[in-house]
Amino acid sequence: MFAFLVSEQYQSIVIFVGIVVSFVAAFFLFGNAKRFLPRDAGREYAVNGAKSKGKARGAGLILILTFIGAVILFVDFTPEILIYLLLLTAEMVAGFLDDSSSVSWGERKKAMLDLGISVIFAITYLVYNPSAFNLSFINVTVHIHPVLYAILIVILVFVSINVTNCADGVDGLCGSQCIIAFGTVIAIMHKYGIAANFSHMLVMLLAVLGAYMWFNSSPSSILMGDAGSRALGFLLAVSCIKLGHPVLFLLIAFILIVDGGLGLAKLTFTRILKRPVMTGIRTPIHDHFRKNWGWSDTHVVNRFAIIQAVIAMCLIFTVVQ
Repeated sequence: MFAFLVSEQYQSIVIFVGIVVSFVAAFFLFGNAKRFLPRDAGREYAVNGAKSKGKARGAGLILILTFIGAVILFVDFTPEILIYLLLLTAEMVAGFLDDSSSVSWGERKKAMLDLGISVIFAITYLVYNPSAFNLSFINVTVHIHPVLYAILIVILVFVSINVTNCADGVDGLCGSQCIIAFGTVIAIMHKYGIAANFSHMLVMLLAVLGAYMWFNSSPSSILMGDAGSRALGFLLAVSCIKLGHPVLFLLIAFILIVDGGLGLAKLTFTRILKRPVMTGIRTPIHDHFRKNWGWSDTHVVNRFAIIQAVIAMCLIFTVVQ
């Protein structure tokens, strides 16, 4: 709203105000989340899963709605971005309804919802953008048939939603990884002048994530739940595609992919082969390090963050040319 009312020379001031307002509003709402959010029942199958019992769950509702409100107020968004925000809202609402339900929606129902949102995004993206992407390592632009690119986009978005969701099992883990991942996208966009209004939007997200991390750091008082993790996974994929370097998703979200992706691969191959696979690896990987290697929650969060931060620095200063 305010971005539309001021001249371009004052846009930086609007963004600054938006960052501050986003953080303060999110901080207040997260601090009072226990009053209206459902409570977590704990997870018997997860390492230290019982510790989450009774905590406010579904804080992703606050996270995403505060972010969207900040974008509407402080970012010069386009009809394309508005559609993405609507899809983000749909992913968040589905996740929150699952968080609030006494019985899980089940893998098939959530997979169909993720697939539907991924397809709508792919179609929308190709309406507003060419069916081309950059191979960052060799500085080559690849043009492919729109239908094939749409299929690849759907796969990327679907995977991103689910690996991010799987990583949300340790206090501060998903939030810290998302801050680094989105921060990497913002830095690359800013450095090369890519999609300025989109990067302004993501800056608002970092402010909200910062407020969330204040309350989610170990020992946490709130949990983002599926409402947050699945929506953030969707937005991360959208950001990498909008960046024009979707292949960089493999590095931008490296820890998320390894942590959640191995679990998805293990489950998939076990069902296909009708026998257990990767029996020596506990998934998600963060549980393997906690149970088998004796890492504390803080060790997992900090060490995973260090690895992803190093990768981010390499990307920002060496990979994209």
